[in-house]
Amino acid sequence: MALTDEAIVKIKEMITSGELGPGDRLPKEADLAARLGLSRNSLREAVKALTLVNVLDVRHGDGTYVTSLDSAHLLDALNFMVDLHRDDSVLQFFEVRRLLEPGVAALAAGRISQDQVEELRRLTNSLANDPSVDDLVANDLRFHRAIAEATGNAVVCSLLDGISGATQRARIWRGVTQAGAVERTLAEHTAILDAIEQGDAEVARAWMTAHIAGVEAWLRSAP
Repeated sequence: MALTDEAIVKIKEMITSGELGPGDRLPKEADLAARLGLSRNSLREAVKALTLVNVLDVRHGDGTYVTSLDSAHLLDALNFMVDLHRDDSVLQFFEVRRLLEPGVAALAAGRISQDQVEELRRLTNSLANDPSVDDLVANDLRFHRAIAEATGNAVVCSLLDGISGATQRARIWRGVTQAGAVERTLAEHTAILDAIEQGDAEVARAWMTAHIAGVEAWLRSAP
């Protein structure tokens, strides 16, 4: 079991056992992590995942609370999960990305300027060693947009803007639930940029295909 999954299970057990009830505040992060035998990073990602499904409520400057757990509140999150994992339209957007973006990367390899390469390099290096999922997804969106801009094709940029917005929630959910997703994303971004900088269109195409297909494959198999 991935460490984040283990952390989610342990917090859920605290709730289902009655140790934590609706409206209760979770212990401080350091105390809870030590008590459950978890790293603070795993606990933090578990809290983020449970917040996305409306089980927990993070109140900045105050603490993390169990929500009311009323059925309507949880059903909103359930509907989100059903939409995310089973709605064919989300998968169709990923199919379009897989068809389109490798070609965009290949085109960028032949057109990108040195200034644009340097900006992309700064972007990939701007993330901390242990970035939050929100920071990673925001960086990912800017990375793909910058590659599109490097083609000099305004139509491509417009197409990718629409497609990226439709897949953003899936990227966030993958980041908080799939072990190694953050590290994998950063490594793939670096490989894509290296190929583009070297002007190798076919390698850039191959890396971008693997990058998009990896998220698509996870989404198809996610429970």
